[in-house]
Amino acid sequence: MREGGCACGAVRYRMNRGPMFVHCCHCTSCQTETGSAFAINALIESDQIETLKGSPLPVMTPSESGRGQQIWRCPDCQVALWSNYGGARDILRFVRVGTLDEPGEIEPDIHIYTRSKLPWVRLPEGALAVEAYYDSSQVWPAESLERRKALFG
Repeated sequence: MREGGCACGAVRYRMNRGPMFVHCCHCTSCQTETGSAFAINALIESDQIETLKGSPLPVMTPSESGRGQQIWRCPDCQVALWSNYGGARDILRFVRVGTLDEPGEIEPDIHIYTRSKLPWVRLPEGALAVEAYYDSSQVWPAESLERRKALFG
């Protein structure tokens, strides 16, 4: 179990299970939304996130897919805690790893959208990286694929 929260402390949450997979996304949308070079997202079932304090608020934003992204933010400090993609159904959450109390404990499994990676960002030697997105059936561990199938059929 890992805990995290926003900058002001008004929202706290717990991941009751490890993530299925972790993305380091270098797309231009993540760069814009974070004001940084990339976003690191831990993919986990929504029912495995327990809100301990406060009530994050959903904000619908555009996404590269055109289906929208719902970003859950602290109502006070507006820090993004997690997102839902693909039309914003709250089944699978993309938890912002930087909001965890110990973000260094979770490393990316893959670097995605490296075609728009900032030129000065250096990926770790041997890191799995793709120019855009990828086929999860080719790279996710079997257990994670089973968890995904349980969510989406």
